[in-house]
Amino acid sequence: MRPFHYTRPESLNHASQLTASSNAVPLAGGTNLVDLMKLQVEVPRKLVDLNRIGMETIAEAPDGGLTIGALASNTATAVHARVRSDYPLLSRAILSGATQQLRNKATTGGNLCQRTRCSYFTNIDQPCNKRQPGSGCGALGGVARLHAILGTSAQCIATYPGDMAVALAALDARVEITGHGSHRSVPVRAFHLLPGDRPERDNVLEAGEIITAVTLPPPVKGRQIYRKVRERSSYAFALVSVAAIVAMDSGRIARADLAFGGLAHKPWHDPRLADLLIGEQPSAALFDKAACLLLENARSHGENEFKIPLTRRTLAAVLAEATEIDL
Repeated sequence: MRPFHYTRPESLNHASQLTASSNAVPLAGGTNLVDLMKLQVEVPRKLVDLNRIGMETIAEAPDGGLTIGALASNTATAVHARVRSDYPLLSRAILSGATQQLRNKATTGGNLCQRTRCSYFTNIDQPCNKRQPGSGCGALGGVARLHAILGTSAQCIATYPGDMAVALAALDARVEITGHGSHRSVPVRAFHLLPGDRPERDNVLEAGEIITAVTLPPPVKGRQIYRKVRERSSYAFALVSVAAIVAMDSGRIARADLAFGGLAHKPWHDPRLADLLIGEQPSAALFDKAACLLLENARSHGENEFKIPLTRRTLAAVLAEATEIDL
């Protein structure tokens, strides 16, 4: 780990000013950032500790939804009574990730900003356009078992590793952002970026901007399911995950909000799936049609080809569970 300057601002405005400066990085729980600093993947000259600002509150929103402070721990969010009763999808997603010790420290804002666990990104002796633009992508033609099959580019095929944001995408949550004396609210579905020609950018945050909260809309009817397929039962990243909110009405699908993890550089949401499913009677043929639509532009990279049939089977299993039919 390289030397750095550490500061603890007392206000959000001060923190915004500090993080606007060159090579300054905000620090929340540190469960991802500190690891990357030890590997010298991240080498900030200044750490701006946000933990005195007071953004830990989880509270009811004026519209009946829920506001989760950016510094609320993953544990506090997962066990919160409103989350467990009205947004169980979010609770299940959080509890499927990491360990209890990490969830106790990891925060809402930090979780959203976590970086890929690609082995080429975390090894400074390997080429990585995300870590060093223009150096190449070692995963292309290399070890790519855990890598993306959707939304990739010639610059990067890394995946977003988190679970929480996948659930938030299905729930149509929003990220509240403050900086430069102004505030903006961004849908979670638009917060993370695909790699394109700038894989070093993970999300829409600009220098000096800080996540203050995540807002959930009022709860909706329907079954909420989070299914995570991984290589071992705990402390492993998703090969594919599906977050689903599905409601039925008179034997037909009335609501279908779906998001996917482990497939792309961001939590993957395809609004065409809802258009296809809503109003239809559930069936194996319909679920297969939805999978074909989801995967029509999927591209494998050698050893991750298995993700395509795995995604198809996982989506069908989740939809069958949600609609209570036998395949």
